[in-house]
Amino acid sequence: MKLTKLSLVIGTALLAIAGCDDGDDGDNGLTSLIAQTQLEVGDTNCPNGGTQVQSGLDNNTNGTLDADEVLDTSYVCSAGNTSVATAELLTTLNNPWFGAAQNKIAEAKSVWQQVIGTQPRSANGGVVTTKVAGKAKNVILFVGDGMGISTVTAARILEGQMQGGNGEEHMLSFDMMPFAGLAKTYNVDAQTPDSAGTMTAMMSGVKTDVGVIGVDEDIERGDCATVAGNELVTALELAEIAGKSTGVISTARITHATPAATYAKSADRNWEDVSDMPEAAVVAGCEDIAAQLVNFESLLESRYAGLDVDGLEVVMGGGRRHFLPKDAMYNSPDAVSSVEGDRTDGRDLTAEWQANYMDGVYIYDQSGFDAVDTETTAHLFGLFNESHMQYEADRANDVAGEPSLSEMTSKAIQVLDNNDDGFFLMVESGRIDHAHHAGSAYNALTDTIEFAKAVEAALALTNDEETLIIVTADHSHVFTIAGYPKRGNPILGKVVGIGSDEPATASDGMPYTTLGYTNGRGFRNLGAETNADATYGLDPAAGRQDLGDVDTTSPGFHQEALVPMSSETHAGEDVGIYAQGPGAFLVNGTNEQNMIFHIMNLSGNLAEQANAKL
Repeated sequence: MKLTKLSLVIGTALLAIAGCDDGDDGDNGLTSLIAQTQLEVGDTNCPNGGTQVQSGLDNNTNGTLDADEVLDTSYVCSAGNTSVATAELLTTLNNPWFGAAQNKIAEAKSVWQQVIGTQPRSANGGVVTTKVAGKAKNVILFVGDGMGISTVTAARILEGQMQGGNGEEHMLSFDMMPFAGLAKTYNVDAQTPDSAGTMTAMMSGVKTDVGVIGVDEDIERGDCATVAGNELVTALELAEIAGKSTGVISTARITHATPAATYAKSADRNWEDVSDMPEAAVVAGCEDIAAQLVNFESLLESRYAGLDVDGLEVVMGGGRRHFLPKDAMYNSPDAVSSVEGDRTDGRDLTAEWQANYMDGVYIYDQSGFDAVDTETTAHLFGLFNESHMQYEADRANDVAGEPSLSEMTSKAIQVLDNNDDGFFLMVESGRIDHAHHAGSAYNALTDTIEFAKAVEAALALTNDEETLIIVTADHSHVFTIAGYPKRGNPILGKVVGIGSDEPATASDGMPYTTLGYTNGRGFRNLGAETNADATYGLDPAAGRQDLGDVDTTSPGFHQEALVPMSSETHAGEDVGIYAQGPGAFLVNGTNEQNMIFHIMNLSGNLAEQANAKL
């Protein structure tokens, strides 16, 4: 956040911030303004540096506090060190860690002063606070699927080490966001959750059961008849109704649980196409998730009388098989299966989408992606793989090439920001989760690093005065950072203790890695293999292995697992939430996961704007 910009403030108590409305404030109906200026060390008023705070009334209504409009000037000065009693104190004050932390505190104080001002009193004696509702023109929700706290920590260290540092001191792009908190991830019926229930909570503001999409807990999973009346409205749908542009991106199949929860209503997350559905559900009129995506515009309009929307502007991900008939004649040029499509109803949904959007662009490979003109493209539909997109480390092996998550994020924003009313975008790194399920820390961490690059790309293309960006995860994994490795020890390596150059050994006499899994398929030594899913062609090998001659930092190494499972499982602990932009300060403390929707809704004023259109 910019630390010296003006803050528009209104006379509403902070505790009632959710009810803020537009209106005039200050004396004589004029708008109160507060300007804050950071003062360097050596300033006349604050010799040790600090902040100058000026307040007044915007008499000429130009949105700027001019010199002749200033009514009060005050200073918040940093305290100086006038004496040092002991050598130990001098050492502390001059220590770089101590100094860096002091600077961080000063930055945090300035951010909070910007958010809430220095609490001047309005004419009626109330506290003047920053307006929140409707401040975010754009909202971007980033979801690292399966990106628990240990994954963030390990990815941070790995990226730092890849850049030549020790790693521990490094920061991922979203680590540097000014506000953060935690989300409790449990589902209504499950202590350890799945992506369908967690993403539905984030998108709708309502917690629900495992395995269902866009519906509340009154649903019975797999029973089509229970969907009607239990549908939830998502933040993306509210943005669409409000007239904003909307987009969904994922490195997983675009019909997979996380992206599907932005646009679909389904009694089962597995109903990705009609061939996945029981006959009774098809006969009852339930529509598969891929069909709901292609028909998103008409389905949304059918729920509200008189509504006219223009549909999703950007959709990019994998999952082409769910949109094509089970017939080889419909194979894409880069199909890897003899019959690419899975649909048993004969429908080619890619053709139906193109018929719906004659001004749209359908793409399936890197060259098509590169050719997209973001200034003239009204609708963009990209399906880059018949199933999930490649892991980032394995992306070069794709048959026809496919874009990275950061490339897709940049392209999406450049299309969506053509709308003067703003946009809503959801970006998922879906394959972090899949790499963990396969027991591959290498792939999980390299996909997390690419995810952080996508966040960085979004930060570069947007203005934090008008764009709320939230970064979080739907759930975590049973992924641990353990042992007592020395500082800078390769995070993918074997544990080497402080003062040693040799791997530490466990009580069984064998070395062990810093990273590991509580359960899963277990040890693999596949060398240069960059596709984590190669593990599924081998029998589980859980338990201890002799790693003495194994390069545990290689892409094809899969960590040991304690409990043998067909696939490593999710975990139930809290996950991080990171935020920047209007309303970001509402992200703090420990929250129910569905709180994320309410922060997006308030900051973007989504429900109110949508209601105004109905």
